[in-house]
Amino acid sequence: MRINKLDEMYPAQDLLLQSGQLVQYGTGIYAYGNIPLLIKRKVESIIQEVLNKYGCIEVSLPTLQPDIIWKNSGRWDKYVDEGTMLTVTSDKGDFCLAPTGEEAVVEFAREKLKSYKHMPVTYYQIGEKYRNEIRTRGYLLRGKSFTMMDAYSFDEDEDGLIKAYDNIRKAYMEIFEKLGLKVIPVVADNGAMGGKKSEEFMMLSNIGEDTILYDEETGIGLNTEILEREDYKEYLKDEYGITDISKLQERRTIELGHIFQLGTRYSSMMNGSYINKDGASMPYYMGCYGIGVSRTVAAIYEASVIKYENEVKGIVLPKEVAPYKLQIIPKVENEEKLKEAEELYNKLIKQGINVIIDDRQNITMGAKMKDCKVLGTPFMAVLGDKVENGYVEFEDIKTGKKEVIKAEELIGRVKI
Repeated sequence: MRINKLDEMYPAQDLLLQSGQLVQYGTGIYAYGNIPLLIKRKVESIIQEVLNKYGCIEVSLPTLQPDIIWKNSGRWDKYVDEGTMLTVTSDKGDFCLAPTGEEAVVEFAREKLKSYKHMPVTYYQIGEKYRNEIRTRGYLLRGKSFTMMDAYSFDEDEDGLIKAYDNIRKAYMEIFEKLGLKVIPVVADNGAMGGKKSEEFMMLSNIGEDTILYDEETGIGLNTEILEREDYKEYLKDEYGITDISKLQERRTIELGHIFQLGTRYSSMMNGSYINKDGASMPYYMGCYGIGVSRTVAAIYEASVIKYENEVKGIVLPKEVAPYKLQIIPKVENEEKLKEAEELYNKLIKQGINVIIDDRQNITMGAKMKDCKVLGTPFMAVLGDKVENGYVEFEDIKTGKKEVIKAEELIGRVKI
């Protein structure tokens, strides 16, 4: 495939577009090809696996929502006036495509959490959100339609909320570790979400649009927006125990997740309440937690760019999320090599190792090798004239290291 000059800021995603792995329908609206889709599903499955382990319950809330639930929270007019919300008017009333899920989850909880006996509980979902971003940026990093995991905890009191918040914080660290991404939890401002305390999960990156202050030695980090608060010194001390920020240095980052202690803000506004042990009606104490799934996919891709002499040569996806671990490239004109490649392919598949065999006709092996690096496959096995039967030329694409090994050794090399 022919690749033109790439976007200097976001080369990986530009490469996806030029190679047809992403298709743009409009500003901030994309379709996923096979490999990006499988990566997105892998991200989702890791999130599900970890959140289930930490006692969360998966649900599915509607993305098409009536205006009344947003008017009950007082956010309908604000979101509409700002132009953030995508709305639909019909003969049945006004609706929106959900930009977030606090209103919908309170409606959901009211039908289920009527007593203190039904709590604590944390619900989560993974699905599309819609925001009419005026300034879309970075392809999948900030779009009008995007996949998000959003979770919501419900507790009787503030102590329960703090426990739920800390539980999700631990889950987030495990999720990003399983994804092979190093994230930094940083102090953040709750902003329009309201509530008492929040943290963002940031990945260091020169293409990020956020700026944090970070001390690598202590691990302390905070979003520079915090310094805009008049009470930032008291806030940092009281909520996070941070008293000295003199050693923190500015770093560019991509925000991948955010967690909030909301308290009773939304439950009080929307009559979200339960009956406590004394028979009194009390508002839920809520937390909300988000991970940008499509943004995480974009961050994985941009962190996977390989360069030689400062020129982008392709992508090497992390083994943790790469849907195909190995690409087999046989010399198809040689029947013996092709047969050997097919046998190797079937053997690897039986071992549970997802692998691609490039048996296209009328395309040079050199072109196929370049295409392998565009697809992001971590390893490549070439069966050409340079190797005898039973051997392959094996390449670790990330390091560029090539060696001739026995075909049966491949399983041990690529299996995680």
